[in-house]
Amino acid sequence: MADRRVEHLIIGGGIAGATAAATLRQAGADGSILLVGRELDPPYHRPPVSKGYLRGVESREQTLVHPADWWTAHDVELLTRTSVTEIDQDARTAKLSTKETIEFATGLIATGAMVRRLTVDGTELDGIHYLRALANADAVRRDVADAEHVVLIGGSYIGCEVAASLTELGKRCTIVMQESLTLERHFGARAGGFFQGVLEGHGIEVVGPDEVERFEGDGRVQRVITKGGRTLPADAVICGVGAMPDVMLARKSGLEIGSLGGVLATAELETTMPGLYAAGDMCEYRSTIHGRVMRVEHEDVAAAQARTAAANMLGPDRRAHDEVPYFFSDLSDWASLEYVGPAPTWEKEIVRGSLEDGSFTVFYLADRHLLAALSVNRPGDLDQARRLIRAGSPLADENLLAEHDDLAEVT
Repeated sequence: MADRRVEHLIIGGGIAGATAAATLRQAGADGSILLVGRELDPPYHRPPVSKGYLRGVESREQTLVHPADWWTAHDVELLTRTSVTEIDQDARTAKLSTKETIEFATGLIATGAMVRRLTVDGTELDGIHYLRALANADAVRRDVADAEHVVLIGGSYIGCEVAASLTELGKRCTIVMQESLTLERHFGARAGGFFQGVLEGHGIEVVGPDEVERFEGDGRVQRVITKGGRTLPADAVICGVGAMPDVMLARKSGLEIGSLGGVLATAELETTMPGLYAAGDMCEYRSTIHGRVMRVEHEDVAAAQARTAAANMLGPDRRAHDEVPYFFSDLSDWASLEYVGPAPTWEKEIVRGSLEDGSFTVFYLADRHLLAALSVNRPGDLDQARRLIRAGSPLADENLLAEHDDLAEVT
């Protein structure tokens, strides 16, 4: 027996949940909406955690997806510090950590991801951090206030972004990574070399390919020992070694988990429970554009999926999620990137512009099909890249991507 009923239940207090709530109201939903989130804060944007908020140039209020009074003004009930512990598919109810049971007509599950943790000796030492939430950024900022040397584990987004942010705060930063070049796994050696050059040009030491062997210290981390034999002084360590989709609730509740580790959803983002949709880092869906099952981790992707899911929750007509995934990152104000794709693997890279001048686009192709594009200081190229990815047709002459003055004429 449910304690009460809501029309729309949103599980997850991140960008996807907040976007879905707003989309429902904007689309004319007049039924009750309940958003349940585990964090202490209302939904907020994640990028400031490793950038502006970490550096202290953005306030907590500035990170919020909606102003504090938005929820009441739009009649959306927000429960923070609360978890959904189980979904009963047959009864269409959700049990909360408060012991309340909620019946719902339609729902969205957007539980996000959890950080991967290192399993090496010394991880119990003080001064070793993982960065995912505002509270983590608060802890890092306090802990590095008097630090001189900070070691970042991982050469992907978190490691590179945090290294840039802490360098701006006057810290000496070293990145230890498995790759030969920063961001190489995502963008290849040429673009990776560019970003590493930017970091090294601002005094950041990059150690790779290498791995952490262990952490050493007397109660608090003092050294990072690598498998390659390096001993790196460390007053603090921030680990950015990836994330895993948070599917604990989904698995417990009997939702199907896909081959990529996410909650399996249709092209319309509906899970195996009718009327329950998925969005964000833990959503694994069939892309009608790419012709394959995908799971993409980024805030902008989560927001786009949430808009589609919310529209489909209202029905009666439903549509496939057919947006080309987009995301961005920046290394302080030294370099910014935009990306559409994704391309897990590719056969060929074509560069438009100049890496030396810091204004370029890299196009990633396989079998004459454009799969993805990375742009640094050339935003206009991305619109055309989206067009070509969506078209899905083999390019008549792929070299025109680099040579043609007007990409709008490339087919």
